[in-house]
Parts: sequence; C-alpha cells; structure tokens
Amino acid sequence: MTIPGKVVAITGASSGIGAATARHLATLGAPVVLGARRTDRLDRLVAKIETAGGTAVATRVDVTAPEDLRSLVALAVERFGRLDVLVGNAGISRLGTVAELDVEGWSAMVDVNVKGVLHGIAAALPVFTRQGGGHLVTVVSTAGLKITPTQAVYAGTKNAVRTLLEGLRQESTSGTLRTTSISPGYVRTEFVDQAIDDPTVREQVQQTMAEIGLDPGAVARAIAFAVDQPDDVEIGDLTIHPTRQG
Repeated sequence: MTIPGKVVAITGASSGIGAATARHLATLGAPVVLGARRTDRLDRLVAKIETAGGTAVATRVDVTAPEDLRSLVALAVERFGRLDVLVGNAGISRLGTVAELDVEGWSAMVDVNVKGVLHGIAAALPVFTRQGGGHLVTVVSTAGLKITPTQAVYAGTKNAVRTLLEGLRQESTSGTLRTTSISPGYVRTEFVDQAIDDPTVREQVQQTMAEIGLDPGAVARAIAFAVDQPDDVEIGDLTIHPTRQG
C-alpha cells in the first residue's frame, strides 16, 4: 500500500464524501489537510481523526476564492513538507428545468463545480511540478454520464470538469501529474438539502437517496483505491476514470 505518509488535501471536507474520505485515508496513515466553509465541523472532524490516532489539520476554504485554495495547499506544505494528492470534492447542485431560468443557481454551480476545480488545479500544480509528482483526484458524477431532466446545468458542469481533466491529462507529458475522476451515483449525504426548493420534492428525493444511495464510505474507499492503485476499475455505482502519468 502506498497511502501511508502521503499528504492528501480534501475540499468539501466538512461532511458527506469529503468527511468520509478524510476519516478513511487518515486510518490508512495519510496526513489529511481539510478545507471547507464550515469550520466548526472541520474542527470536530480533526478532533475525531486525532483521537483515533490519525493526523489532520484544517483551514477554511471557499473554492470560489482562488486564495483559499492556495492557502490549503500552503498549509499542507508548511505542516508536512509536501502535497501528494488534492481531492477536489466540493460541489453544489440546484435541480430544476432549464425553463425555470434559475440564473443565480446556474452561476453558483459554475463557480463551485467548475471554477472551484480550476482554482484547485492552479494552486496544486506548481507544487506538484516543484516536487516532481502529484495526483489530482476529482469527484465528478454519473449525472454527467446519463443526462436526466432537472439536472441539465448540473450535468453540464460535471461534463465540463471531465473535459478539463482529460485535456490536462493530454497536456501533462512530463510524468509529473496523474489525474483521476470518480463518478458516484446517488450518495447518502446532505447534498440535495439545498438543491431543491420545493419541500415535497426535496423529501421525495431524500427518501430515494436513503433507499438506494451509496454510503459515503463507499466513495471514500474508491478514492483511497485511486490514491493507492489507479488501475481501471468499476465498483457498483461508482465509475473511476484513472489516467496514467504522461
């Protein structure tokens, strides 16, 4: 196993997939550097990881602010001397038909889901280049693979990220960078709580997720697998798209 000692930074780490990934990687021996907007949750998560014998630090990160991503990467380098992996997990969704013209919601999804990933790349890539190696693991979504009504713009942002990472892979010929995209289906998280305004519809979707959704721990294990051994694999509702260096 190559995970022990790898320094892993995670965005969107205060709950759901991000928190599960932080806990799991920490149990495998990775120092984790956590970023999210809800610092109270981050503090509790760091305490739990440390109590369990892991190593974790945290800082407030809003992925729409490039300087916050630079601070996250700088914290990793300052505390642990390097950054081996950046897990780009932060994301939001606003579900609704295009005809509803939720322009504000569209902008928010583009800012977090697309620009947030780019800000992470911009912060991490110079460090990876100096080190001679690094790995971007990005949580995308099966929504970008199978388009369904009410998810057009959300799916568009996820497809955009998939395209960006493939372009970056093709451009990265020096052997410095590795990229992996992980596309979960429904996951039992708080993700839809702010995605749907109609309380009846929101409750229905939450019930569906409770019945058929993946446990966040399953996605965390897929991320750990990618960090440790990026061979082609499909696990249940998880599709992993690894790329090799160069």
